[in-house]
Amino acid sequence: MKKILFGALFISLSTVLFVGSLFVFLSNPPQNGQGVVELKVSRGEPFFSVVSRLKEEGVITNERLFTLWARVWSLDKRIHWGLYRFELPMAPRRVLDQMVLGKGVFHRVTVPEGLTQREIAHLLEKEGLANSEQFLNAANNPAILSMLGIEAQRVEGYLFPDTYYFPASANVEDILIAMVEHFEASFTPMMEEQARKLGLERHEVVTLASLVEKETGVAAERPLVSAVFHNRLRGRIPLQSDPTVIYGLKTFTGNLTRKDLRRPSPYNTYLIQGLPPGPICNPGLSSLQAALLPAEVAYLYFVSKNDGTHFFSKTIREHNRAVNQYQRSRRRFTGR
Repeated sequence: MKKILFGALFISLSTVLFVGSLFVFLSNPPQNGQGVVELKVSRGEPFFSVVSRLKEEGVITNERLFTLWARVWSLDKRIHWGLYRFELPMAPRRVLDQMVLGKGVFHRVTVPEGLTQREIAHLLEKEGLANSEQFLNAANNPAILSMLGIEAQRVEGYLFPDTYYFPASANVEDILIAMVEHFEASFTPMMEEQARKLGLERHEVVTLASLVEKETGVAAERPLVSAVFHNRLRGRIPLQSDPTVIYGLKTFTGNLTRKDLRRPSPYNTYLIQGLPPGPICNPGLSSLQAALLPAEVAYLYFVSKNDGTHFFSKTIREHNRAVNQYQRSRRRFTGR
């Protein structure tokens, strides 16, 4: 009995000592480390590899205790990839917390709704995150598109507008993956179901949403613009959307002419029937939702009121009156 009690006491004491030493290790920064260490954690890099490099760089002193603590709390599966800056000396607990919370060296960039992939490429270059040509080459690379699960010739439409925090080490593929993954997370199963009810493929929904995005910046108008396009599609009436024509032009001076409207292009919806072959920009969530939930109205036309809003009409006669009222000093079309 005494031996059993002694053994139990020994085990308990050993456990206390071990836990105590683990707590001391986690809470106290190693004294031999000084300065700043930058460490890049690659996407999918094994945890043991990260820990080994932390030890090599002098960020931690004991790989075994660091790994044990991480695995006990399942933190080894939760560290984020990216570039980290550790200002030594730093307690191992803070080192692990920083990687679990993803507090690396990030570059903040806001991608507005409605930009084209080319405009996004220039924005990223301006922000010092990527070379614009490299980004565009990757965005149109069939292998990368296939890897991203995009069944289209370009990534246009799937670069979800939002504010992103990219590590300084992010390359063009990392950025593309992050933006497309954000789109995938935002296009919910309920939206997929609604698309099926409308008889639309997801690519058609994104294409339609991009037209809505370009036609109006007023959130309340988007379901109305969407309704016009849905009504025209059902009636086999050309969509006659100026932004699609502009997208198909090699150069655009800022003034859309009658000659431009007669110029053949897969994106000239004055000449083609139905939707263009793909999105003309990268729409935000509001436009995606509007494309899936058009207003229940019979409008077939709309015209700019020159104040950021539009006048909507059911008949060509009503539309022409609105064009005459709001566009007297501008070109006049009897289309959309």
